[in-house]
Amino acid sequence: MLDVTRLTVLVAVARHGSVTAAARALHYAQPSVSHHLARLEAETGSRLVQRVGRGVRLTEAGRMLADRAEEILGRLASAEAELAAHTGLRSGRVRLAAFPSALGTFVPAAAAGFAAAHPGLDLRFSEAEPPAAIRLLRSGEVDAALLFTHPGDVTPDLDGLRHEQLLEEGTSLVVPAGWEGDRLADHRERPWIGGCERCRVRLVSACAAEGFAPDIRFTTDDYVAVQALVAAGMGVTTLPALALAAHRNPSVRVVPLAGLARRISVAVAGDPPDPPATAALLTHLRAAARAL
Repeated sequence: MLDVTRLTVLVAVARHGSVTAAARALHYAQPSVSHHLARLEAETGSRLVQRVGRGVRLTEAGRMLADRAEEILGRLASAEAELAAHTGLRSGRVRLAAFPSALGTFVPAAAAGFAAAHPGLDLRFSEAEPPAAIRLLRSGEVDAALLFTHPGDVTPDLDGLRHEQLLEEGTSLVVPAGWEGDRLADHRERPWIGGCERCRVRLVSACAAEGFAPDIRFTTDDYVAVQALVAAGMGVTTLPALALAAHRNPSVRVVPLAGLARRISVAVAGDPPDPPATAALLTHLRAAARAL
Protein backbone atom coordinates (compact mmCIF):
# COMPACT_ATOMS: atom_id res chain seq x y z
CA MET A 1 0.00 0.00 0.00
CA LEU A 2 1.33 3.44 -0.90
CA ASP A 3 2.49 5.62 1.96
CA VAL A 4 0.45 8.81 2.40
CA THR A 5 3.43 10.86 3.58
CA ARG A 6 5.42 9.93 0.46
CA LEU A 7 2.47 10.78 -1.76
CA THR A 8 2.29 14.16 -0.01
CA VAL A 9 5.98 14.73 -0.82
CA LEU A 10 5.44 13.81 -4.49
CA VAL A 11 2.51 16.23 -4.77
CA ALA A 12 4.60 18.98 -3.18
CA VAL A 13 7.42 18.41 -5.70
CA ALA A 14 4.88 18.52 -8.54
CA ARG A 15 3.36 21.76 -7.23
CA HIS A 16 6.58 23.61 -6.39
CA GLY A 17 8.89 22.29 -9.11
CA SER A 18 11.90 21.32 -7.02
CA VAL A 19 13.00 19.29 -4.03
CA THR A 20 14.21 22.43 -2.28
CA ALA A 21 10.89 24.26 -2.71
CA ALA A 22 8.90 21.16 -1.68
CA ALA A 23 11.04 20.78 1.47
CA ARG A 24 10.43 24.41 2.33
CA ALA A 25 6.66 24.09 1.82
CA LEU A 26 6.46 20.93 3.91
CA HIS A 27 8.90 22.17 6.59
CA TYR A 28 11.07 19.11 5.90
CA ALA A 29 14.82 18.87 5.53
CA GLN A 30 15.83 18.54 1.86
CA PRO A 31 17.45 15.09 2.37
CA SER A 32 14.18 13.89 3.92
CA VAL A 33 12.26 14.83 0.77
CA SER A 34 14.83 13.04 -1.39
CA HIS A 35 14.60 9.98 0.85
CA HIS A 36 10.78 9.84 0.60
CA LEU A 37 10.96 10.14 -3.19
CA ALA A 38 13.48 7.32 -3.39
CA ARG A 39 11.36 5.09 -1.13
CA LEU A 40 8.25 5.85 -3.20
CA GLU A 41 10.08 4.85 -6.38
CA ALA A 42 11.13 1.61 -4.69
CA GLU A 43 7.54 0.91 -3.57
CA THR A 44 6.05 1.55 -7.00
CA GLY A 45 8.86 0.05 -9.07
CA SER A 46 8.71 3.15 -11.29
CA ARG A 47 11.01 6.08 -11.89
CA LEU A 48 9.00 9.09 -10.77
CA VAL A 49 11.52 11.98 -10.99
CA GLN A 50 14.54 12.67 -13.12
CA ARG A 51 17.43 15.07 -12.70
CA VAL A 52 17.44 18.10 -14.97
CA GLY A 53 20.49 20.24 -14.40
CA ARG A 54 20.52 21.11 -10.72
CA GLY A 55 16.80 20.38 -10.33
CA VAL A 56 14.28 17.56 -10.92
CA ARG A 57 11.17 17.04 -12.96
CA LEU A 58 8.46 14.41 -12.84
CA THR A 59 8.44 11.59 -15.35
CA GLU A 60 5.22 10.62 -17.08
CA ALA A 61 4.63 7.98 -14.37
CA GLY A 62 5.44 10.59 -11.71
CA ARG A 63 2.91 13.06 -13.14
CA MET A 64 0.22 10.39 -13.35
CA LEU A 65 0.80 9.30 -9.75
CA ALA A 66 0.97 12.92 -8.53
CA ASP A 67 -2.41 13.66 -10.13
CA ARG A 68 -3.99 10.63 -8.46
CA ALA A 69 -2.24 11.40 -5.18
CA GLU A 70 -3.69 14.90 -5.17
CA GLU A 71 -7.19 13.42 -5.51
CA ILE A 72 -6.47 10.91 -2.72
CA LEU A 73 -5.13 13.55 -0.36
CA GLY A 74 -8.13 15.76 -1.05
CA ARG A 75 -10.51 12.92 -0.18
CA LEU A 76 -8.58 12.14 2.97
CA ALA A 77 -8.78 15.78 4.04
CA SER A 78 -12.55 15.74 3.44
CA ALA A 79 -12.93 12.53 5.43
CA GLU A 80 -10.93 13.98 8.32
CA ALA A 81 -13.09 17.13 8.31
CA GLU A 82 -16.32 15.12 8.28
CA LEU A 83 -15.12 12.83 11.06
CA ALA A 84 -13.98 15.82 13.12
CA ALA A 85 -17.41 17.40 12.70
CA HIS A 86 -19.11 14.18 13.75
CA THR A 87 -16.82 13.55 16.70
CA GLY A 88 -17.07 17.17 17.72
CA LEU A 89 -20.90 16.89 17.60
CA ARG A 90 -21.24 19.48 14.85
CA SER A 91 -23.13 17.16 12.50
CA GLY A 92 -24.92 13.80 12.45
CA ARG A 93 -28.23 12.27 13.42
CA VAL A 94 -29.57 10.48 16.49
CA ARG A 95 -32.97 8.76 16.80
CA LEU A 96 -34.97 7.96 19.94
CA ALA A 97 -37.98 5.67 20.45
CA ALA A 98 -40.14 6.66 23.42
CA PHE A 99 -43.55 5.81 24.86
CA PRO A 100 -46.22 8.57 24.95
CA SER A 101 -46.05 9.67 28.59
CA ALA A 102 -42.26 10.04 28.36
CA LEU A 103 -42.73 12.12 25.20
CA GLY A 104 -45.23 14.21 27.15
CA THR A 105 -42.94 14.89 30.13
CA PHE A 106 -39.15 14.75 30.35
CA VAL A 107 -38.23 13.96 26.72
CA PRO A 108 -39.05 17.50 25.45
CA ALA A 109 -36.80 18.99 28.14
CA ALA A 110 -34.02 16.59 27.16
CA ALA A 111 -34.54 17.44 23.48
CA ALA A 112 -34.42 21.17 24.15
CA GLY A 113 -31.18 20.86 26.11
CA PHE A 114 -29.69 18.62 23.44
CA ALA A 115 -30.65 21.02 20.61
CA ALA A 116 -29.23 24.01 22.46
CA ALA A 117 -25.93 22.25 23.16
CA HIS A 118 -25.59 20.63 19.73
CA PRO A 119 -27.45 22.70 17.10
CA GLY A 120 -25.76 20.85 14.23
CA LEU A 121 -27.19 17.45 15.21
CA ASP A 122 -30.47 16.12 13.82
CA LEU A 123 -32.60 14.62 16.64
CA ARG A 124 -35.62 12.50 15.64
CA PHE A 125 -38.32 10.67 17.63
CA SER A 126 -40.47 7.60 17.09
CA GLU A 127 -43.42 6.92 19.40
CA ALA A 128 -43.36 3.29 20.48
CA GLU A 129 -44.35 1.20 23.47
CA PRO A 130 -41.44 -0.86 24.91
CA PRO A 131 -41.83 -4.09 22.87
CA ALA A 132 -41.92 -2.13 19.61
CA ALA A 133 -39.13 0.18 20.81
CA ILE A 134 -36.88 -2.82 21.44
CA ARG A 135 -37.54 -4.10 17.92
CA LEU A 136 -36.68 -0.69 16.45
CA LEU A 137 -33.47 -0.62 18.46
CA ARG A 138 -32.43 -4.12 17.39
CA SER A 139 -33.11 -3.36 13.72
CA GLY A 140 -31.01 -0.19 13.85
CA GLU A 141 -33.96 2.10 13.11
CA VAL A 142 -33.31 4.03 16.35
CA ASP A 143 -30.17 4.66 18.40
CA ALA A 144 -31.80 4.63 21.85
CA ALA A 145 -35.12 3.48 23.31
CA LEU A 146 -37.02 4.43 26.45
CA LEU A 147 -38.61 1.46 28.21
CA PHE A 148 -40.69 0.77 31.31
CA THR A 149 -41.08 -2.35 33.43
CA HIS A 150 -43.32 -3.15 36.40
CA PRO A 151 -42.13 -5.20 39.38
CA GLY A 152 -42.86 -8.84 38.67
CA ASP A 153 -42.98 -8.32 34.91
CA VAL A 154 -41.49 -10.96 32.66
CA THR A 155 -38.13 -9.39 31.84
CA PRO A 156 -38.11 -8.26 28.20
CA ASP A 157 -35.48 -9.74 25.93
CA LEU A 158 -32.62 -7.28 26.29
CA ASP A 159 -29.88 -9.69 25.24
CA GLY A 160 -27.18 -7.71 23.46
CA LEU A 161 -28.59 -4.38 24.64
CA ARG A 162 -27.27 -2.13 27.40
CA HIS A 163 -29.77 -0.36 29.63
CA GLU A 164 -29.78 1.89 32.66
CA GLN A 165 -32.58 3.03 34.94
CA LEU A 166 -33.45 6.72 34.69
CA LEU A 167 -36.20 6.99 37.29
CA GLU A 168 -38.93 5.18 39.16
CA GLU A 169 -42.50 6.41 38.95
CA GLY A 170 -45.49 5.59 41.10
CA THR A 171 -48.98 4.55 40.02
CA SER A 172 -52.23 6.16 41.17
CA LEU A 173 -55.90 5.22 41.34
CA VAL A 174 -57.91 7.68 39.20
CA VAL A 175 -61.63 8.14 39.95
CA PRO A 176 -64.25 10.81 39.24
CA ALA A 177 -63.90 13.78 41.58
CA GLY A 178 -67.08 12.94 43.52
CA TRP A 179 -66.45 9.24 44.06
CA GLU A 180 -65.17 7.92 47.37
CA GLY A 181 -62.79 5.01 47.99
CA ASP A 182 -59.00 5.08 48.07
CA ARG A 183 -58.34 1.38 47.45
CA LEU A 184 -58.73 -0.67 44.30
CA ALA A 185 -61.14 -3.02 46.11
CA ASP A 186 -63.40 -0.08 47.01
CA HIS A 187 -64.34 0.01 43.30
CA ARG A 188 -64.73 -3.71 42.65
CA GLU A 189 -68.37 -3.26 41.52
CA ARG A 190 -67.64 -0.39 39.17
CA PRO A 191 -66.54 -0.48 35.52
CA TRP A 192 -62.84 -0.15 34.80
CA ILE A 193 -60.81 1.44 32.02
CA GLY A 194 -57.67 -0.37 30.88
CA GLY A 195 -54.58 1.02 29.18
CA CYS A 196 -52.02 -0.70 26.96
CA GLU A 197 -51.78 -4.49 27.00
CA ARG A 198 -48.94 -4.61 29.54
CA CYS A 199 -50.68 -2.00 31.72
CA ARG A 200 -53.89 -4.06 31.69
CA VAL A 201 -51.96 -7.13 32.81
CA ARG A 202 -50.55 -5.10 35.68
CA LEU A 203 -54.02 -3.74 36.57
CA VAL A 204 -55.56 -7.22 36.64
CA SER A 205 -52.70 -8.47 38.81
CA ALA A 206 -53.04 -5.59 41.27
CA CYS A 207 -56.80 -6.10 41.56
CA ALA A 208 -56.34 -9.84 42.03
CA ALA A 209 -54.06 -9.05 44.97
CA GLU A 210 -57.05 -7.27 46.55
CA GLY A 211 -59.39 -10.18 45.87
CA PHE A 212 -61.34 -9.27 42.74
CA ALA A 213 -61.23 -9.19 38.95
CA PRO A 214 -61.88 -5.76 37.40
CA ASP A 215 -64.72 -5.43 34.89
CA ILE A 216 -62.77 -3.70 32.11
CA ARG A 217 -65.32 -2.03 29.85
CA PHE A 218 -63.03 0.29 27.85
CA THR A 219 -59.42 0.01 26.69
CA THR A 220 -57.22 2.79 25.35
CA ASP A 221 -53.59 3.75 25.83
CA ASP A 222 -54.43 7.44 25.32
CA TYR A 223 -54.07 8.86 28.83
CA VAL A 224 -56.03 12.00 27.88
CA ALA A 225 -58.97 9.87 26.71
CA VAL A 226 -58.71 7.66 29.81
CA GLN A 227 -59.05 10.64 32.14
CA ALA A 228 -61.90 12.06 30.07
CA LEU A 229 -63.79 8.77 30.45
CA VAL A 230 -63.15 8.75 34.19
CA ALA A 231 -64.25 12.40 34.49
CA ALA A 232 -67.49 11.49 32.70
CA GLY A 233 -68.19 8.77 35.27
CA MET A 234 -67.65 5.91 32.84
CA GLY A 235 -65.32 4.03 35.15
CA VAL A 236 -62.12 4.09 37.20
CA THR A 237 -58.54 3.32 36.27
CA THR A 238 -54.92 3.42 37.33
CA LEU A 239 -52.32 5.64 35.66
CA PRO A 240 -48.56 6.04 36.08
CA ALA A 241 -47.15 9.30 37.37
CA LEU A 242 -45.73 10.41 34.01
CA ALA A 243 -49.16 10.17 32.37
CA LEU A 244 -50.64 12.33 35.12
CA ALA A 245 -47.74 14.79 34.88
CA ALA A 246 -48.22 15.08 31.13
CA HIS A 247 -51.98 15.73 31.47
CA ARG A 248 -54.25 16.12 34.50
CA ASN A 249 -57.99 16.38 34.02
CA PRO A 250 -59.36 18.71 36.73
CA SER A 251 -62.49 16.56 37.13
CA VAL A 252 -60.70 13.46 38.42
CA ARG A 253 -59.37 12.52 41.84
CA VAL A 254 -55.97 10.89 42.09
CA VAL A 255 -54.90 8.56 44.91
CA PRO A 256 -51.27 7.32 44.98
CA LEU A 257 -51.02 3.55 45.42
CA ALA A 258 -48.26 1.81 47.34
CA GLY A 259 -46.19 -0.94 45.75
CA LEU A 260 -47.11 -0.28 42.12
CA ALA A 261 -44.09 1.71 40.95
CA ARG A 262 -42.59 1.07 37.54
CA ARG A 263 -39.02 1.58 36.38
CA ILE A 264 -38.14 3.82 33.44
CA SER A 265 -34.92 2.96 31.64
CA VAL A 266 -33.08 3.81 28.45
CA ALA A 267 -31.52 1.13 26.26
CA VAL A 268 -28.88 1.26 23.53
CA ALA A 269 -27.38 -1.42 21.30
CA GLY A 270 -23.79 -2.51 20.92
CA ASP A 271 -20.69 -2.34 23.03
CA PRO A 272 -19.41 0.86 24.62
CA PRO A 273 -18.39 3.52 23.93
CA ASP A 274 -21.57 4.90 22.36
CA PRO A 275 -21.36 7.11 19.26
CA PRO A 276 -20.84 10.74 20.35
CA ALA A 277 -24.34 11.88 19.34
CA THR A 278 -25.99 8.99 21.20
CA ALA A 279 -23.83 9.61 24.28
CA ALA A 280 -24.84 13.28 24.23
CA LEU A 281 -28.54 12.36 24.04
CA LEU A 282 -28.18 9.98 26.99
CA THR A 283 -26.59 12.77 29.02
CA HIS A 284 -29.58 15.06 28.43
CA LEU A 285 -32.10 12.27 29.10
CA ARG A 286 -30.45 11.59 32.47
CA ALA A 287 -30.51 15.28 33.38
CA ALA A 288 -34.18 15.69 32.37
CA ALA A 289 -35.18 12.56 34.31
CA ARG A 290 -33.36 13.79 37.41
CA ALA A 291 -35.21 17.11 37.15
CA LEU A 292 -38.51 15.25 37.63
